[in-house]
Amino acid sequence: MPLQATSGAASYDAFGGGVPVVPNFIEDVFSTNLRLSDGTNTQAIVNNIDLSTKGGLVWSKPRAVAGENHILVDSARGLNKYLSSDLTSAQGTMGTPYVFNTNGFTSANGNFWANGVSLVDWTFRKAPKFFDVVTYSGSNSNQTISHNLGSAPGCIIIKNTTGTAGWAVYHRSLTNPNQYRLFLNTTAAEDNYGANFIYNVTSTSFDVAGGSGFINISGSSFVAYLFAHNAGGFGLTGTDNVISCGSFTTDGSAAATVNLGYEPQWILYRRIDTGSWLIADNMRGNTANASSNTNYLLANTSGAEANTTWLFPTATGFTGTNGITDTTFIYIAIRRGPMKVPTLGTSVFSPVARTGTGATANVTGVGFAPDFLISKNRTSSFQGLVVDKLRGSSQRIMPDATNAEDSQPDAVTAFLMDGISVGTDGTGAINYAGGGDTYITYFFRRATSFFDEVCYTGSSSTQTVTHNLGVAPELIIVKKRSGGTARGWAVYPNDPLKRLILNSNVAASFDASYWNDTAATSSVFTVASSDAVNGSGFTFVAYLFATTAGVSKVGSYTGNGSSQTINCGFTGGARFVLIKKSSGTGDWMVADSARGIVSGNDPYLELNNTNAEVTGEDWLDTDSTGFVVNEVSGSNANTNGATYIFLAIA
Repeated sequence: MPLQATSGAASYDAFGGGVPVVPNFIEDVFSTNLRLSDGTNTQAIVNNIDLSTKGGLVWSKPRAVAGENHILVDSARGLNKYLSSDLTSAQGTMGTPYVFNTNGFTSANGNFWANGVSLVDWTFRKAPKFFDVVTYSGSNSNQTISHNLGSAPGCIIIKNTTGTAGWAVYHRSLTNPNQYRLFLNTTAAEDNYGANFIYNVTSTSFDVAGGSGFINISGSSFVAYLFAHNAGGFGLTGTDNVISCGSFTTDGSAAATVNLGYEPQWILYRRIDTGSWLIADNMRGNTANASSNTNYLLANTSGAEANTTWLFPTATGFTGTNGITDTTFIYIAIRRGPMKVPTLGTSVFSPVARTGTGATANVTGVGFAPDFLISKNRTSSFQGLVVDKLRGSSQRIMPDATNAEDSQPDAVTAFLMDGISVGTDGTGAINYAGGGDTYITYFFRRATSFFDEVCYTGSSSTQTVTHNLGVAPELIIVKKRSGGTARGWAVYPNDPLKRLILNSNVAASFDASYWNDTAATSSVFTVASSDAVNGSGFTFVAYLFATTAGVSKVGSYTGNGSSQTINCGFTGGARFVLIKKSSGTGDWMVADSARGIVSGNDPYLELNNTNAEVTGEDWLDTDSTGFVVNEVSGSNANTNGATYIFLAIA
């Protein structure tokens, strides 16, 4: 008899000829997409989510235009029918607003929006323990509605599709979820139906009270959207949660801390007494920076996108609304992705070389939605630029200085699906026109085993900082973001007793006050008493890198004074190489394929200073397994007996 995995790790092979269980990841079932409508009926949105065979929901909303309704299209009702979460009206019919594909969907923008409208699309694919959508016919009697969520829903949203009625919401965190209800299209407080309304909610069905035009009345049709709660089912082991439906209560003195066990990328939340339904996501700007506003849309109105300082993601959840006393909020939160370990360097890293224009522009062709970038002026002596999505596009840190984080809204103005928008750039680090200044910008995507980012607050006492890299980081770069005494960039070189400084050429030194002589693990790293990594009350950012087979390599080598091949396990050579002499004085030299890693001379920049790029030295050569380093007196990247650390990306 064939052996078949029926429980436990979802990645089990079907030894003996059974059918293997395929792991699920959040990026397979959910996506936030930003776009401009093109006014046609054939705009393809590729998010690699199979809506055609699996089914699901696409929820779209114009961002900048007030008075434009939400549009919800799902596979259960038919793709020629749409609903608006801000309206009580029955579903509309209009040609085929969307076509669901195996890798996303095609939007018939001409049915709804003119050319050039800024839009956000949220895609929810039907999947056990994540999301389901069902339809049913109403009656005047209580009835049981079956579903395929595979777990008890944490939230159910029901709409009468053939009649005028509000969007009824069941949420597990309401005062009495069987009887109390909210409405998605209003700001009204939860109210008591006085009897069971939506009840007997199980992993296979739920009951609806008869005779209600909101959820169950004869002659009407209904659609129900079901959201799971902490049901597992995802990741290589099949035990990871990707969606949570919960609540938090504020006390007016400090922001409530919500522990999800993961960093969220999308949150729908509202007060249960009175208030709007806010939708925030990390693509439109939901940052961990208390000085940056969260961009939100309201599910219950047709208003344009607005912003406020209401909610901040953390590595394990989020901090909730502050300043409101004894108020309970409910939420639906979805885990940040990707969860898959990357197999191609091009899916997580891209170097882009360009000439500055001094005018607003989009820098595209990255190949993915970037989370983090480092930019350097190649031509002139300007300080470098470090910007990331988690802190906010306007928040700059300079890799070659000790300065705290500051706001530079004219440098990077937004993160896009395939790059960034840049402004006139008074910093000179990414788009200054100058005398034809040229730039290199390195784009990184956060991904399991490759790269992660964490923002945290220091305590001055030894503490662990949670991360989501999934493996033990081998290179950690930490910067103090807020005021007090300016501090340099502390670097953990895969040795808990040593530290390097990114903005300096000094050798590695022994200092337990940085990492507490405690090795980083697959879930946390440790910071000790040093003000540079853990000053009390100050904010910090940490960038974490690890070796990913065939994609990246964090390592070290000992110089031989001539030439040597550094085997990184690649097949097509390195496209990015960062090298630092750790045993003595040496700059943080960086080379890339966009500027040229060739058999001859290779230009390099130094992250620790403002110098223009150095050319005319054959210090680095290509090799299919990684790279070749040569000893040249200018760069001294292979001095005999010296020790070096490096980060290489294929």
